[in-house]
Amino acid sequence: MSMLREIILSDYKRCGIYSLGPSVLIKVFIIMPNPGLKFLTIFRLTQYYRKKNRFFFYFFFLWLRRLKFKYGFDISYRTKIGKGLYIGHFGGVVIHGDVIIGENCNLSQGITIGVLVRGNKVGVPKIGNRVFIGPGATILGEIIIGNDVLLGTNAIVTFDVPDSSVVAAPLATIISNKGSEGYIIVENKK
Repeated sequence: MSMLREIILSDYKRCGIYSLGPSVLIKVFIIMPNPGLKFLTIFRLTQYYRKKNRFFFYFFFLWLRRLKFKYGFDISYRTKIGKGLYIGHFGGVVIHGDVIIGENCNLSQGITIGVLVRGNKVGVPKIGNRVFIGPGATILGEIIIGNDVLLGTNAIVTFDVPDSSVVAAPLATIISNKGSEGYIIVENKK
């Protein structure tokens, strides 16, 4: 149980909370809800009780399922995630159950870390320590993301990324001068 407490506390420290206790949990879960910490706490408890206590496992599993729908975190309890995970914003986080994520990583909103089922990179990614995954990033296939990597906004990564690299999506470009005509419907007033 002390290992579980240490892992949960490492997640809380990433949000500036340096102790665990009933008052802290009431604050995180009820008074000033923090969706990322709330989800991670139940995620860690589900993983902990998976092979230790069937009753507690199902209790936390059902709670985790509810939080998945509530906050938009589709992260399987099977996913191996190192301590100190930080989820900055909720919504649209999808992570395959066989993915491995290292310690002290940051997840942004709208990301996908998933499987490729064909091609030469069939499988799921392994992500190193201290990796920042920017909003809208997609990481697919049996690839390795090294330590201290920054994956920028909307980056699509299907290749190995060495340690201390920065990966960015192409800059936006203007492709037309036709504007939004036909896309914006304005009510006609008579």
